[in-house]
Amino acid sequence: MLRTLGVMIDCSRDAVYTVETLKEYIKVLAAMGYNALLLYMEDVYELEGEPYFGYLRGKYTKNELREIDEFAKNSGIELIPCIQTLAHLGGITRWNAYKDFTDTGDILLAEDERTYILIEKMFAACASSFTSRRINIGMDEAHMVGLGKYLDRHGYQDRYSILLKHLHRVLEIASRYGFRPMMWSDMFFRLAAKGEYYCNKTIPQEIINAVPEGVELIYWDYYSIEREHYKTMLAAHKQFRNRIVFAGGAWSWSGFAPANRFSMRANYEALHACAENDVQDVFVTSWKDDGAECSLFATLPAMLCFAEYARGNYDIGKISTKFKAITGIAFDDYLLADDVNLSDDTAARNPSKYMLYNDLFLGIFDCFVKETDAEKFTELKERLDMVAKNKRYGYIFRTLSALCGVLEIKYSLGNRTRQAYRAGDRAALEHMQEEYTVLIRRLKKFYRLFRAQWDKECKPNGFEKHDIRFGGLIFRTEHCRKQIEEYCRGKRKDINMLNEDILPFDQTLEKGQYINFNRWHNTAMIKPLQ
Repeated sequence: MLRTLGVMIDCSRDAVYTVETLKEYIKVLAAMGYNALLLYMEDVYELEGEPYFGYLRGKYTKNELREIDEFAKNSGIELIPCIQTLAHLGGITRWNAYKDFTDTGDILLAEDERTYILIEKMFAACASSFTSRRINIGMDEAHMVGLGKYLDRHGYQDRYSILLKHLHRVLEIASRYGFRPMMWSDMFFRLAAKGEYYCNKTIPQEIINAVPEGVELIYWDYYSIEREHYKTMLAAHKQFRNRIVFAGGAWSWSGFAPANRFSMRANYEALHACAENDVQDVFVTSWKDDGAECSLFATLPAMLCFAEYARGNYDIGKISTKFKAITGIAFDDYLLADDVNLSDDTAARNPSKYMLYNDLFLGIFDCFVKETDAEKFTELKERLDMVAKNKRYGYIFRTLSALCGVLEIKYSLGNRTRQAYRAGDRAALEHMQEEYTVLIRRLKKFYRLFRAQWDKECKPNGFEKHDIRFGGLIFRTEHCRKQIEEYCRGKRKDINMLNEDILPFDQTLEKGQYINFNRWHNTAMIKPLQ
């Protein structure tokens, strides 16, 4: 019997969704049968006496959160705060106000009283803004805990002990405000297995005994399509005495397009495993890594499937009928959003992002280009235009159609430019100048539609990142076109970048294998991979 069926949305990766957007989202959740919405807020909520907390980030005021909470409660949805009490606090650790009690990177300094004063303010803010007394305290992916300022101050200490001492302090504060915490489970596993999370491992009994029973452990997993994998991980979690919560993924963090089909396949296996292991609390995450380009509503197919799978309904025909009734769009038509990434249900991949920002002359991703793939964007654009007629969600498909309009040219343009140049075919290069001109025009149209999508769903803060990205992309495209023009007119003797061979992006990948690569600063600026 399910206790919790929820959705977690990321409000911290540049996009802070407006109150009206969240109200619309809550209506959809209620129609799908969810009973919880978890707001992931690293520093995007108002904190008493902390002006740099959420500074310039579009943070929620207490009144906004209270308004959302009231609306959710009246819709049968429990609004649950998700905060961070150790790592993932890069939004504040950039400021000198927090420098002295930052361990390293985005991690707070454990065992420093200033850290716990700040954390107490976090709980006080949540207590005054949310009626729920369930809370996610985060504490995931603190890979370098104890290895920065903490190391300088205390010398090397057992990092499990650091984590557990910090957890006990956080739980003490939570209890004073009546909160029942849950936390991501990965750090317990990673510190026991040299950084690994998804592997079969035995947790030392002394660690199991040290973890307070009152905190719920969230097993998060968005990647596998093997049921045995989930069963193995659930068995590993059952070593603890703590209640287990499972978090799956509705893939919305790989760029402008979702990966509904892969999400559905992964969650199909995960929720079967949860049912077999009597896991009564499940939620699906909608992360927004690296800029929140994907619409909040783009993953509705994966969300409905998660809800139905969790309740034991695996009949895709019945799910499709319900989906059409809720959204007004046929299930298969909505899944066209996935196709912008040339996707199927076997892998989450995102060429629509890395090929959008792939440099036309440097071309670090050109090794993945198949000429026949470029043609797919032309056909897909026409099909997306049909779905774009929907009054409620059509704007999502208009944005993706414009992206296809860009990619039907840009996807293979770098390769074709290089081939013509190295063959000495100036006539072909002359003709390509017009393609570059059309590409620039389409990039500007895509930018306008993406900006309209953002304005419809999000607060203005965060879009400055996309102004910079699109501005750089458009100017770079214009510069490449200008170099071709100068070369064809004899004003430039060569285009040296096009003389260099394109090496494999990753020598460990098999030829033709697709990838998922989501970091703009690595893609556009050729930074070391992170």
